[in-house]
Amino acid sequence: MTVTIMRLVWKSLDKMRCFRKRSTIPFLGVLITCLLFFNLYMEDGYMMEAGKRPLRETSMHPSNTERYVHTFRDLTNFSGTINVTYRYLAGTPLPRKKYLTIGLSSVKRKRGNYLMETIKSIFDQSSYEELKEIVVVVHLADFDLAWCENLVQDISRKFAHHIIAGHLLVIHAPEEYYPSLDGLKRNYNDPEDRVRFRSKQNVDYAFLLNFCTNLSDFYMMLEDDVRCSRNFLTSLKKVVTSREGSYWVMLEFSKLGYIGKLYHSRDLPRLAHFLLMFYQEMPCDWLLIHFRDLLAQKDVIRFKPSLFQHMGYYSSYKGAENKLKDDDFEEDSIDIPDNPPASLYTNIHVFENYDATKAYSSVDEYFWGKHPSTGDFFVIILHEPTQISKIKIVTGTDDRQNDILHHGALEVGEKLVGTKRGRQCSSYITLGEFKYGNIEVQDVDHKIAFDIECVRIVVTASQKEWLIIRTISLWTTQPPSQWYTEGPYRLD
Repeated sequence: MTVTIMRLVWKSLDKMRCFRKRSTIPFLGVLITCLLFFNLYMEDGYMMEAGKRPLRETSMHPSNTERYVHTFRDLTNFSGTINVTYRYLAGTPLPRKKYLTIGLSSVKRKRGNYLMETIKSIFDQSSYEELKEIVVVVHLADFDLAWCENLVQDISRKFAHHIIAGHLLVIHAPEEYYPSLDGLKRNYNDPEDRVRFRSKQNVDYAFLLNFCTNLSDFYMMLEDDVRCSRNFLTSLKKVVTSREGSYWVMLEFSKLGYIGKLYHSRDLPRLAHFLLMFYQEMPCDWLLIHFRDLLAQKDVIRFKPSLFQHMGYYSSYKGAENKLKDDDFEEDSIDIPDNPPASLYTNIHVFENYDATKAYSSVDEYFWGKHPSTGDFFVIILHEPTQISKIKIVTGTDDRQNDILHHGALEVGEKLVGTKRGRQCSSYITLGEFKYGNIEVQDVDHKIAFDIECVRIVVTASQKEWLIIRTISLWTTQPPSQWYTEGPYRLD
């Protein structure tokens, strides 16, 4: 019965192709929306099987129709994992969930191989304490089992201690679980071999995501030719903590491809099903954008500086040159601020939706106000009295260099009291004056004898130019985990 249904479904889809040669994107958008929202809140039904089998185990390959059924039979349930029996090539999952899983999928390249360097960078750039919270999962997704076996031997020799410690797993999803990779639709006039490559890549990632569902709280997608910034996990955790209380589907720590995309692990089953269902429609990075949109995250949430950099020179597709670099990447100078939870107030007239919270966010956005006058203020009311070690405020942007705070002072305050205009500190101390639109004060906790409750920017002279507050950055002396019992900021 199931085979008959799947044959009818695929036959119908084949007939529909001729009607949408010139409208692939609109059709796909409608199809994705209908299917995803129909299945989005189904109850969990299937559990992943993980059996250990010899790498060179042989098996009979089913027919194309049976492959479709085998792969897509669980798609009526977007919340359940896909029934795949993986081969463990190195390591086994530990019973304790980690904070972060880092997923890599790798295939044989015609030119260059960067997987070993990528794994080495992940471990070398992490401290001993950070490694306790990380598990790296490598999916060797090539159908050449001899290549997989040779590479896993190299990985096992070089990273034996990480495998033993449970920091590294190497897996393989057998070919019989893959849908047909022949006769695929040639959307966007891509050549057949490129369509086959990107379609298989979507399935490679889907099976990787599916395996990683229950390993950790969060999942980071990387490519197999990446280098990492030092202590990237600590920086990432600061950002995640700062987003507590706000909704997000995907956080981006690089602007390139599939690099540095962070998800809640609870969303991995949905994403895995999604990639499988539309594996032949478009490249993975485009599907990731559709998935994010469909789960109601309208805007890109990307953080600077980038934590990951593309280092390969040759693509895994035909060995073509690929020298893309992320110019926002910083390897050694990562210093992401803590920005503890706060409410923000200003009496400066706000332009459109460039509200006060945007200056306090780690995302690349800013506050924009009209013609500040003498005595106008912008104040951050911390939810808890806090010891602050450093404050840095930047105004203006590269393309609007005149929209800076030309004359202003930075103050910190204590003794919150209720007023008609809301809560305000009753006592302030001036830390310094803005110069060329910026101010940075180090060792604040050594200069101030009290825990800070308010940070205030005061306009000391009217200006005809508008004001952009690009970033307000606070560094504290206490662990971030102690602050966030509620969201990072609120605009009252």
